[in-house]
Amino acid sequence: MHPNLLDITNLHVYFPIYAGILRREVAVVKAIRGIDMTLGHGEVLGVVGESGCGKSTIGRAAIHLVEATEGIVKFLGKDLKSLNKRELLEFRREAQIVFQDPLSSLNPRKSIGTAIGESLLYRGLVTTVEEQQNRVAEVLKRVGLSPDIMDRYPHQFSGGQQQRICIGRAIALNPKMIICDEVVSALDVSVQAQILNLLYDLKMTLGLSYLFISHDLSIIHHLSDRVVVIYLGKVMETATTKELFENPKHPYTQALLSATPKSHPKEIKERILLKGQIPSAINPPSGCPFRTRCPYAQPICAETPPHKIIKDCVTGKEDHHYHCILD
Repeated sequence: MHPNLLDITNLHVYFPIYAGILRREVAVVKAIRGIDMTLGHGEVLGVVGESGCGKSTIGRAAIHLVEATEGIVKFLGKDLKSLNKRELLEFRREAQIVFQDPLSSLNPRKSIGTAIGESLLYRGLVTTVEEQQNRVAEVLKRVGLSPDIMDRYPHQFSGGQQQRICIGRAIALNPKMIICDEVVSALDVSVQAQILNLLYDLKMTLGLSYLFISHDLSIIHHLSDRVVVIYLGKVMETATTKELFENPKHPYTQALLSATPKSHPKEIKERILLKGQIPSAINPPSGCPFRTRCPYAQPICAETPPHKIIKDCVTGKEDHHYHCILD
């Protein structure tokens, strides 16, 4: 077995912008600019950052929904670009994605039973309608819904129930990895907790791995084993969840953590306010991408790209690193 489920190396994803009658390329959005990360078997890797930093693009590139401009994305050691149609179809079964808006992910004209069960027949996982219905009923029970809803339609359910249906559709194919792209951000807090607990239970019972994308650090803290902090398409810091929350190194991570709501007055520390807005991904800053908002920025930060700094975690392993020039 390959040591990692997912390996992303030097990933770049650019989106051209076209304008004019002749639709000429006038600019390029540099959504992802040289990202490295890995996802282990049975691991939850949290990807966190502000809106527009490229989190969702990473998820889509990891499942080959967008083409990598440069770099390598490997699943179980196989480069996704090298897969033929049959191999790509098998990869689609082993790697699923759950999006932020469940209602837009479900066809309003198809019943819940059809939405979950049609791929089972298409991929040959069941051979009869009876087997299909039995499998759909099993999946619905696993995500906390009654099999009696198979003939109902998406608009007849609440947001939390719709997201459970989407999660059920994802696990119906027995995947190894699920990309969770802001799966609870549109839900009420109480419903968020239920969905997070469901995802954790599925991880433990089915041995799933999650690439969990969120802008909410408290959610990342609850579910993730390791965390990757993204800013303007680049990795700022990577560490175990415990290490990142107890000993953040990068100024951007420290600012994000200072903005996270605390449950106890003793945990409240001075808020770190970042100046300005995230720069444009069309024309990102030279040198360190965070320098235009960093409270410690120096002139050298505009000239030299940040280098990778590795620190020992409390566990003694060298799995905590961040990117900075001034260290």
